[in-house]
Amino acid sequence: MTFRLTLVAAGSTSSRLGERFGDDRPLDPAGRRAAERAAPVLLPLAAAELRYCSPSPRSRETGLALGFTPLVQLALRDWDMGRWSGRTLADVMARESRAVDVWLADPRSAPHGGESLLAFITRVGGWLDTRPVEEHAKMLAVADPGVIRAALMYAIKAPPHCYWNVDVIPLSTVTLTGGAGQWRLWIDGTDGTGGATGEGAR
Repeated sequence: MTFRLTLVAAGSTSSRLGERFGDDRPLDPAGRRAAERAAPVLLPLAAAELRYCSPSPRSRETGLALGFTPLVQLALRDWDMGRWSGRTLADVMARESRAVDVWLADPRSAPHGGESLLAFITRVGGWLDTRPVEEHAKMLAVADPGVIRAALMYAIKAPPHCYWNVDVIPLSTVTLTGGAGQWRLWIDGTDGTGGATGEGAR
């Protein structure tokens, strides 16, 4: 079974310095304005047969601002950071520096009491592999940046530590094609004249 899944990164909730573990805040004013500006460009994705989103406020609000009216998927919730949820990395480092070192070094560790990185990637990957769609169907999901990073690690079978080497910008998109256990990363391009090439042009 082969289909196309476009992942859309949720809009921003704060500046990079204000990011928190398990951030459950809605879009900030800048994030809302950015989503509204991006809507005309991303709206064609709403033609997808299935439209999903993470359960976080910012993912739901982004989906609505873009005109997708997505269906919430609990399996696309962000990484469960246990007692670190709602805290900044700087705060946790100041109080639990050794625990942070272990967490960064071992993808199976969960010193915060939530999910390990490996468990998080596996959960998101399980969602990818169980999509009930017909062959050649198109699907989209508005998700928290961390969820998209986890999906990419699973799809391309990258070692878990590579998660830390991927940056996902708010409102950016990435596409996966294929199906359970056979995912491919699809990067759209142009033919040099402004026209799309590849599957996206068909």
